[in-house]
Amino acid sequence: MDAKSIGASIANLRKKCGLTQSQLAQKLHVSDKAVSRWESGAGYPEITQFPALAAVFGVTVDYLMTGKRRGIAIAGNILSDIVKTVDCYPKIGMLANIVDISRAVGGCVPNTAIDLAKIDRSVPVSAIGKIGDDEYGRFVLSQMSRYGIDCEQVSISPDKPTSFSDVISLPTGERTFFHARGSNAQFSPKDIDLSALGCEILHIGYILLLDEFDCEDAEYGTVMARFLHDAQAVGIKTSVDVVSDSKADYKAKILPVLPYCDFFIVNEIESAMLSDLPPYREDGSLYTENIQKTMELIARAGVGRKVVIHCKDAGFCYDVPTGNFTVVPSLQIPPEKIKGSVGAGDAFCAGCLYGFYNGYDDHRVLEFASAAAACNLFSENSVDGMEGKDEIEALANLYGRKTL
Repeated sequence: MDAKSIGASIANLRKKCGLTQSQLAQKLHVSDKAVSRWESGAGYPEITQFPALAAVFGVTVDYLMTGKRRGIAIAGNILSDIVKTVDCYPKIGMLANIVDISRAVGGCVPNTAIDLAKIDRSVPVSAIGKIGDDEYGRFVLSQMSRYGIDCEQVSISPDKPTSFSDVISLPTGERTFFHARGSNAQFSPKDIDLSALGCEILHIGYILLLDEFDCEDAEYGTVMARFLHDAQAVGIKTSVDVVSDSKADYKAKILPVLPYCDFFIVNEIESAMLSDLPPYREDGSLYTENIQKTMELIARAGVGRKVVIHCKDAGFCYDVPTGNFTVVPSLQIPPEKIKGSVGAGDAFCAGCLYGFYNGYDDHRVLEFASAAAACNLFSENSVDGMEGKDEIEALANLYGRKTL
């Protein structure tokens, strides 16, 4: 970015903050002439002055210097998964054998962020959430830091432990979760400094599992809706994911959020809770017409850009501006190669976010996301199976796609 572009950026941000050149100069302890020279493009601020300028304007140094948002921020649930593979799921009072046990990261933030970092290390990825001051929290932070993920906005609870889930996994990949909310229950918009985010896309999950965000708001319906409104107001594209919770009031918690979402990514069961339209026929086959109707309803409720629904057999994308509906079947992975599916939904989300970030068309987004999710199946935990972009695209050529 040249001097004129940086100068124009400084001038625009100064005016947006309601400051005169003289007032900005006073805050930075420089002369009026220096500010005038910067804004005219006759010179640069000293490199040491950029952090102070960014702080005054409430933006990142990267944004100040480039004028563009870069990267993807992942906010929401952070937890440690204790994955226990069992030989069967027993009836009440009966016994099942645990054949393997391991510890892994879990939740929207570490799963999706690490997946994105593994897909393409050139994309800036940041994590936002809350952990406890304990072994589980340190474990999750260490795992994210290994992949160069910015964890500056991960806060530490003074009195709650890091959230965790006992994941009971069958050899088929099907799984059940027993979850302790822990520090995630305290995580709120107060823990997020939107002015410090230089990301292009902010993805947050999971609605229905973030107590403070799910609270009612008199003006916006929910605290999450207000937060997403505020994120959009500073120029960030927003994306959300939802947790599957059979006891939750989906409509009350999710419908208020939709007008402030650019991207809405959920599975077929979660989406059906909003429309009351079954995603499967009585014979178990996908009811594609109902899925499309559900996506159209979600779009009418306010989503700005894309509605995406995924299930084990296919991915669906509805482009809101054009009304185009796209379907891509999942890859046909041989059952004997499947080791687990913990985090497959987050892997699919990561593939979608990467596609959105890079301007892929809807068909390519779904192809890439389904291949990213397929990578996940080759590992028992939530992130070890993920590969780089080239390997993901190559995987899609190794296996055929399912027939719907």
